[in-house]
Amino acid sequence: MSGASPGGREERFRALHQDTYADLLRFVERRVPGSEAEDVVSTVFLTAWRRFDELPDDARPWLFAVARKTMANRTRGWLRRQALDVRLGSLETRELSDDSASAAVRIDLERAWEALSTADREVLALVAFDGLTAEQAAAVLGCRRSTFAMRLGRARKRLQSALEPPGSDSRWSPRPHPLKEQQSWTRA
Repeated sequence: MSGASPGGREERFRALHQDTYADLLRFVERRVPGSEAEDVVSTVFLTAWRRFDELPDDARPWLFAVARKTMANRTRGWLRRQALDVRLGSLETRELSDDSASAAVRIDLERAWEALSTADREVLALVAFDGLTAEQAAAVLGCRRSTFAMRLGRARKRLQSALEPPGSDSRWSPRPHPLKEQQSWTRA
């Protein structure tokens, strides 16, 4: 993203800021207290401005990775100074509807989400909440796309397992095994 004219550089930076600010803020707000989110995002954009000539063409995953590292640095500082845990979710009050079925689904989903490890939640959130592609999310996590795809698949299976009612066997299926079906028509 290097450029010769300072005016062109500023315009490109403003366009980058406008295109990514809201998504980046949502990404950060889900992971740190709301009062700290804008500070983290401003630090990310300050870093992007300082390293503007080094930004890749698709700067969005780069910004998310810088935000992750900035939050990790802040977390380490908070833990050293105050020995406090960092809240990962916002504490917004949610209005529940009168529909008890949808409330039960939300409660089940919330319980299943909380049952997942932090790593699984991170992988799922990058795709589901942040709208990143597998390639972009892999760049945010600093791993290969294939590694991210494997982690995502495993996280999805664990979420599905956490959503199933206790005592149910997800491997049981009322349909016969496809291989058995295929063998039966070969004998006929």
